[in-house]
Amino acid sequence: MDYATLDGIPTPLSRLLQGTVMISPDEQDAANALLDAVYEQGGRTFDTAHNYGAGACERALGSWIASRGVRDDIVILGKGAHPYDGKKRVTPAHITADLHESLDRLQVDTIDLYVLHRDDTDVPVGPIVEVLNDHRRAGRIREFGGSNWTTARIAEANAYAADHDLTPFTVSSPNFSLAQQSTPPWEGCISISGDAGASERAWYTARDMPVFAWSSLAGGFFSGRFDRDNIDTFTEYFDTLVVTSYGFEDNFRRLDRVKAVAERLDASIAQVALAWVLAQPLNVFPIVGCRTGAEFAANAAALELELSPADAAWIDLQTDERPW
Repeated sequence: MDYATLDGIPTPLSRLLQGTVMISPDEQDAANALLDAVYEQGGRTFDTAHNYGAGACERALGSWIASRGVRDDIVILGKGAHPYDGKKRVTPAHITADLHESLDRLQVDTIDLYVLHRDDTDVPVGPIVEVLNDHRRAGRIREFGGSNWTTARIAEANAYAADHDLTPFTVSSPNFSLAQQSTPPWEGCISISGDAGASERAWYTARDMPVFAWSSLAGGFFSGRFDRDNIDTFTEYFDTLVVTSYGFEDNFRRLDRVKAVAERLDASIAQVALAWVLAQPLNVFPIVGCRTGAEFAANAAALELELSPADAAWIDLQTDERPW
């Protein structure tokens, strides 16, 4: 496992984050087994959110943290201010309510990295920056930022912070993967993938801002389960999101090339797709949703897999010249 340090965070972050959307206190033994395995493989950073499982995922993660006594050894990336029932909730009151509830569910005093799950461009950035600074001064959060915020809005928030001698957004969590989205899986999602996201990626690169990339494997498109012949057969909710967001021809061409490189390098499809994300000129921390310790270990092996610039360009359809 590779690790990185961030200003304001006392514990090193594992470069690979494990998501928690699949765990629940209703199956706490299974959740503990998965999180134990991730921890044993060197996973020290966990992604969760106020809305995951209507709070169940935070409760399961919190129970594991408490029972294992690992709070000082891990980093929590939490999210709040997600819309509910079609109502936008990016307000100081909703941020505060979600944060307090998340702290209670997680059984912790502080969330290391706290990001706003969505944005609402009708809300001025000033009150948002002010309330996040209030919580930071109170010790409830350490560093903060946005998930699914555009760089333009982050820049606006940080300009306000600079003008008022406040702490700015220091992290971001957009979608980023080799596969590009034809349509967002959920309303309000921001992706920095593909040519359309080039200027956003350049903005992050210029500032070396950590990017916590959700759906770094395109929701499982690069799991090896999806192909042109079976794309219409999936019925499970998250699988259908993969189909509608990523199941188009250019992404299948990327998948074909990933398979070819994987065969040449004796690696898995997921490892090559993840290695491509890690090879980009970003301070990137991919988020994965592994359901077994073995799957996490396989994904972590991508950290040791180096793609040549020629391989990376060919995989992403930037050239048709095969690198070998």
